[in-house]
Amino acid sequence: MSNEVEQDQDRPAYDAKKYRTPDGIPADIVMFTLTKQERRSTTKSLPRFDLRVMLIRRRSWPFAGAWALPGGFSQENESLYETAGRELKEETGVDGGHLEYLGVYSAPGRDPRGWIISHAFFALVEEKVLEKRQADDDAQEVGLFTMKEALEELELAFDHREILQDAYKRIQQQMLQTTIAKQFLPPEFTLGELYQVIKTVVPDFAELNFIRKVTSTRSRQGILEEARDENGKPLLSNQYSQRPAQLYRFTDFTPQFSIYT
Repeated sequence: MSNEVEQDQDRPAYDAKKYRTPDGIPADIVMFTLTKQERRSTTKSLPRFDLRVMLIRRRSWPFAGAWALPGGFSQENESLYETAGRELKEETGVDGGHLEYLGVYSAPGRDPRGWIISHAFFALVEEKVLEKRQADDDAQEVGLFTMKEALEELELAFDHREILQDAYKRIQQQMLQTTIAKQFLPPEFTLGELYQVIKTVVPDFAELNFIRKVTSTRSRQGILEEARDENGKPLLSNQYSQRPAQLYRFTDFTPQFSIYT
């Protein structure tokens, strides 16, 4: 006890008033989802998707009328990760799910309200959740936009265009280097469905030998396994094709390099 007292006495006085603190630290969240395109053909075929992001139209200064990422200011009794989780739940009703840190945005003048440093996150949310959020919200206008619409056609508040561009690049990288595709797939899926998800997020992806590589033990390193019933019989699906296709599921293996190329 005496040691602690001595250490306290030796500690130099600290005056917080000497240092300027930020005027606010918000957590901004890029909420991605995949939405199914309407099918015009009656023949069996794989569904086509659009990668979309949820934006909210601001009602007040600054940037009144512009679209912005959902988010909110962090409170003293929570970490920024807790702030992001709270905001995600408040905006979508989702408690948990895939929420990941993106980066810090602190360029001088990024926010006309003062010295405000934003920490950005991105989340992957089911289509039905964001569509319901869009339909139910009476307090503010909510929209689901494609990447082209959001990045090229809309007026975005603050530096949210930069944040969205960075988040888009990150999710494209992760789509090829991790098993993040599982967030957009049912627990059991065909390789065609997996390819369609990857292609939606990474339009330039065109791996001609995708199926051979992803089913190769050496290539996939155990990220996928065939779905089987309790008797060990392979589970098949002909939902999107005339011929039954093998169903797969992701394992818990975490790859350390590109897994589809």
